[in-house]
Amino acid sequence: MAGQTITLRLTIQDPFPGVAYSLHKANAPVEPRIASDGPLSFDAPVTLTDDNRFTGPFVRREGPTRRFVYICIGTSAGQHGSEWSRRAKIDIHDIPAVLLAQARGGVTLQAVLPGPGKDGTPACATVRPLQPWRTA
Repeated sequence: MAGQTITLRLTIQDPFPGVAYSLHKANAPVEPRIASDGPLSFDAPVTLTDDNRFTGPFVRREGPTRRFVYICIGTSAGQHGSEWSRRAKIDIHDIPAVLLAQARGGVTLQAVLPGPGKDGTPACATVRPLQPWRTA
């Protein structure tokens, strides 16, 4: 099925300074970056099919409908010796259709994510945006 490439921007509002973060593509970290004191953003190009399903090398799937993108943290992002080895799973299958239509027009869609989890360590597992998806 044909598709169109759109951009999803994942911004970690308050990442842990000194810790590596990266997108996850084909079972490997991509362009890891060490966090500083400010927000850290990653742009993930994904393919949106004609029926609004997500595909592409950054998209992972679980079951018939769930689609998500991983952000790797610490050793998972290639930072040897880090005390953290985690991945944050960001759901994308529930982005509203009105936003997907705007993305088809060239607009980047953005999710702002927390850096720390409820336990005060880097957020991992399923990480919910701090606010709904929006245009960047």
